Amino acid sequence: MAMRCRLYLITPPKLELAHFSRALEDALTGGDVACVQLRLKDVADAEVLRIGAVLKPIVQSAGAAFILNDRPDLAARLDADGVHVGQSDASYAEARRLLGKDRIVGVTCHNSRDLAYEAAEAGADYVAFGAFYPTGTKEPSHWAEPEILSIWQETMETPCVAIGGITIENAAPLAEAGADFIAVSAGVWAHLDGPRQAVSAFNTIFERS
Repeated sequence: MAMRCRLYLITPPKLELAHFSRALEDALTGGDVACVQLRLKDVADAEVLRIGAVLKPIVQSAGAAFILNDRPDLAARLDADGVHVGQSDASYAEARRLLGKDRIVGVTCHNSRDLAYEAAEAGADYVAFGAFYPTGTKEPSHWAEPEILSIWQETMETPCVAIGGITIENAAPLAEAGADFIAVSAGVWAHLDGPRQAVSAFNTIFERS
């Protein structure tokens, strides 16, 4: 029997550290969060390292894994719990070489089972499918259907993440289809009732799915 879906939090693309640190602490009190991915675009390496050094202990003290997006070299310098790489980022092999066998390496696979099978066979700790819905965080170049999650669960043991425009209102079908993790950014940080209530609401959905 599959374990229940869990929340995979992604930081906003731009953040003010002091304010976001408080928002993150608030979010992590709302319920189960598997991991938090620091995702910063067009930010200098030194700034990523500075922000990561502040956020990592907040995440880890809540029992969640601290993941860095795109950059296994910086993830290694931060001693992060893992890294997430896209198809145009560092390769899985390079990420694994830099982080070692005991850290998490996840791979974006868009809407391709072939890419996902390749990543899983190479040893990826999870594969990510999406986008499932329109998102303001980035312009999706690929669209995925919930069916890909169901097929994946029936054929593979490597966990799968659903990502892309997911909110409290549209998460249930993806959890029910077989997502092991639901990746959310704006659906938590821009929630009208605040991050903590958003995390709580997502967990309620996962319990029912």
